[in-house]
Amino acid sequence: QVQLVESGGGLVQAGGSLRLSCAASGGTFSSSFMGWFRQAPGKEREFVAAISRSGGIKSRADSVKGRFTISRDNAKSTVYLQMNSLKPEDTGVYYCAAGLGSYGGSELRNYDYWGQGTQVTVSS
Repeated sequence: QVQLVESGGGLVQAGGSLRLSCAASGGTFSSSFMGWFRQAPGKEREFVAAISRSGGIKSRADSVKGRFTISRDNAKSTVYLQMNSLKPEDTGVYYCAAGLGSYGGSELRNYDYWGQGTQVTVSS
């Protein structure tokens, strides 16, 4: 059983930056591909970014390209999401997810474990 704990969310002004972290425990982190998703009030959960086991493959939603960067440190069992040039539409709860099968990228159904989420609020 893999446990995921997100941190680093908060309130930031538009144009600012935040760095989210997701610490994994209870499993072999390096065997999991990892993803970040977000959910705004009244909307469905949507894909933000994903990274393969080795970090060699990365995917990002078009809405965050050029602004968000996903990375991982297998020695620390942690995945990060660096968010720059934040916009009010980036507001939502950000979830970390882990997948055990083939690289799942943007598909929610490919992920096996989820964290509880961390709130990101971007003010205009």
